[in-house]
Amino acid sequence: MSIDNFDEIIRRSLEIRKKYHGLEVLHHGSEWIVEEDALAYLTDAGLVARNIMAQQKRWPKIGFEEELTHKLGENIWWLIVLADRMDIDIKQAVDKFLSKTEKLIK
Repeated sequence: MSIDNFDEIIRRSLEIRKKYHGLEVLHHGSEWIVEEDALAYLTDAGLVARNIMAQQKRWPKIGFEEELTHKLGENIWWLIVLADRMDIDIKQAVDKFLSKTEKLIK
């Protein structure tokens, strides 16, 4: 994936989040705070783990394939959203992590 494509993924992710904020205001009177976003992300991360267990035949669940694919994408979306809300450049964060890790495991 090129940087340009990642920029588009970030743009689309943040646009979707804005729409969800509108629904939160409509249904609850206010937007979720960052901590609520983090809790939603952790919930979805747990669902990734549960669906991986099903995929590996370690948890009895039928029809996990579509949900696993969806939740993997959703987890990336949440990380983009959380980084943005905390003024962290996700592209720089990923690049820094990769560079540091590459040096560690030469």
